[in-house]
Amino acid sequence: MSNPEALVVFTPSGRRGRFPLGTPVLQAARSLGVDIDSVCGGRGICGRCQVLVSEGEFAKHGLVSRSQNLSPFGAIETAFCETQAMQAGRRLSCSAQLLGDVVIDVPSSSQVHKQVVRKQAEAHDVHLDPLVRLHYVEVQQPDMHDPSGDLRRLEDALEFEWRLTDLACDMLVLQQLQTALRQGAWRVTVAVHAGRQIIAVWPGFKEHVYGLAVDVGSTTIAAHLCDLASGEVVASAGVMNPQIRFGEDLMSRVSYVMMNPGGEREMTSVVRAALNELAQDVAQQIGISPQDILEASFVGNPIMHHLLLGINPVELGGAPFALATDRAMTLWAVEIDFHIHRNARIYILPCIAGHVGADTAGVILAERPDLSERVSLLVDVGTNAEIVLGNRQRLLACSSPTGPAFEGAQISCGQRAAPGAIERVRIDPDTLEPRFKVIGCELWSDAAGFADAVAISGVTGVCGSGIIEVLAEMYLAGIIRQDGTISGELAVRNSRLQADGRTFSYELYRASGSTPALKIMQNDVRAIQLGKAALYAGVRLLMERMGIDKVDRIRLAGAFGSHIDVKYAMVLGMIPDCDLSEVSSAGNAAGTGARIALLDQGSRQEIEQLVRRVEKIETAVEPRFQEFFVEAMAIPHLNAPFDNLRQVVKLPERTGVGPDSNPRARRAARRGA
Repeated sequence: MSNPEALVVFTPSGRRGRFPLGTPVLQAARSLGVDIDSVCGGRGICGRCQVLVSEGEFAKHGLVSRSQNLSPFGAIETAFCETQAMQAGRRLSCSAQLLGDVVIDVPSSSQVHKQVVRKQAEAHDVHLDPLVRLHYVEVQQPDMHDPSGDLRRLEDALEFEWRLTDLACDMLVLQQLQTALRQGAWRVTVAVHAGRQIIAVWPGFKEHVYGLAVDVGSTTIAAHLCDLASGEVVASAGVMNPQIRFGEDLMSRVSYVMMNPGGEREMTSVVRAALNELAQDVAQQIGISPQDILEASFVGNPIMHHLLLGINPVELGGAPFALATDRAMTLWAVEIDFHIHRNARIYILPCIAGHVGADTAGVILAERPDLSERVSLLVDVGTNAEIVLGNRQRLLACSSPTGPAFEGAQISCGQRAAPGAIERVRIDPDTLEPRFKVIGCELWSDAAGFADAVAISGVTGVCGSGIIEVLAEMYLAGIIRQDGTISGELAVRNSRLQADGRTFSYELYRASGSTPALKIMQNDVRAIQLGKAALYAGVRLLMERMGIDKVDRIRLAGAFGSHIDVKYAMVLGMIPDCDLSEVSSAGNAAGTGARIALLDQGSRQEIEQLVRRVEKIETAVEPRFQEFFVEAMAIPHLNAPFDNLRQVVKLPERTGVGPDSNPRARRAARRGA
């Protein structure tokens, strides 16, 4: 009789495995290659291996996770808590043992190799016309002959010196007004919102106030601090979205809410806490207080949008995918527990449809496809790809369920972007030998000094851009056939091709010491095929609806889109054929759109009007989506010629792949990928 085992799933890595009851969590993590820090050898002294149990029913993983499924606090953890503070709910993974199925979240503070949040502010010309402006005034002092209040005399000064009239004033300002006037010897700086509302008063002269543009992504949250007077981005920061522990993709999080009543409040709480940490981070970078941030703008997909606002997202989990609101919103920061200036306003860009959110509105605002006659394709690649197609005459948009494989999740050797992750790959078509680059090192793996250069980080896994490159290179070298199967007959040419049951794998990195080998498995290829087929099918659906068979320009947005080589994306068939010189990265275009909305008040009306022109296509109910999906499962495509690509890349000869050769593709298409 076999010993009972427990299933453990680690987030955000997504790695999972079964272990005998009583196995320490840290031991399980290390055997799966999960990144958890520990410098004391598991003695419970350093406290760096802290983890958190994600409680509830996780339908995607097929388990119910409870804190009771770990051993109770023992002597080691009790002794640690007597000398050092540990956040509620956290455990020392070196001490806690598995007693049942559990989902374990590894916070960034417990990771050796912190994820690289690749959402930097992009260079972009922005018309500067912020809603918040500073006005320095000298206010007449009160005397016995003038009974007017301090506020009236402040308003008189603003009218006389700045021609500002009929101003409103919040109670929060009034409570501080007299102190500010007297501390400043009747000279004060006044912040006025939209030329109508006094929102802050400081004694003396204040030269700078700031705004924050925030992109709330399902995987990462990025914030850019801007000087509202100059428009300059003065600080940026990013963090993993802590909601990942409730589900890697959007539908998993909706499922968590459905299975665990009140789960939406948990997710709202953790994302708001992350926002406050980001505000504190960017403020510290330039030596200011978060109280100096008077305005913020937000973009995010519909589910992130709803959870940020404290709205239950379950209606977005099934047809007709109804939004609580698709309108832009202006709120007080305190309404979402955002700890910036207590009278600050926040602006949330409008959503477009149930699966096409404010992040897509931000991309449109940044890229403005409506200003050109050329047909532009905008793709924001993430766990859910948002796609916009159009030009001056017409704009169409849809969302396609690509899943988390593009970000390294659901890949056997995959990981999110962090030092040590393979991000660039080349395979010699004659010898089938690979060489690669890892994040944090400029040397290729076959260069002298590479081993020394990566001695600290190691070679830990393959991130999203690396997955795309290795699969494309495997296809170009003939290791992967057009239908996606790994060609086992090439094993006679190179021992990196290895039998794996009924399929084959390709060993990208050989085991070294305690570091396990990194292999590309057949299931890894299939996961990417499913994601790229969903993306291409969504694009093809919009092209058919617009009545075109080619696009003039392609822009790839998002952290993933910023770091993949567009040539390899086209080799795999993620995007349609196009002149490669017209395919480029838009960077964090959603974040750029948030920044434009922050710095240019006129842009808010523009995007609110523009999104009303967008025609929304729902892939889940379009019968042609399945047909396009099945055709796109082939690499790069079943029948699209890719003539532009063939001019710069020698593609393998087509093999006999038919639309009925992949039953898994047909099943996935019926499920909406």
